[in-house]
Amino acid sequence: MKRTAANKRYTANDMRAVSNNPEWTESDMAKAKPFDEVLPGMRRGRGPNKAPTKKLVSLRLSPAVIDHFKASGRGWQSRIDDALLKAVKKAQKSI
Repeated sequence: MKRTAANKRYTANDMRAVSNNPEWTESDMAKAKPFDEVLPGMRRGRGPNKAPTKKLVSLRLSPAVIDHFKASGRGWQSRIDDALLKAVKKAQKSI
């Protein structure tokens, strides 16, 4: 299958043309070691947040709200948080 604008799949020939890594043999696989054994003590992932500033909650929002915030791209959940914080501050001022 050839790559076109509408079809962005890459063929095996495409991958071979740009790959500097040879395909692993059975012998290579037999010699492979687990990550932790090769690099002991190396941290994996982000781990727990040392000073959590936010709480994880499950929240149901209307599709219109989600569509509005997602339309402006990545970070839509943070923008919802900002909008809610702004509403809280406004409500606190009026009390």
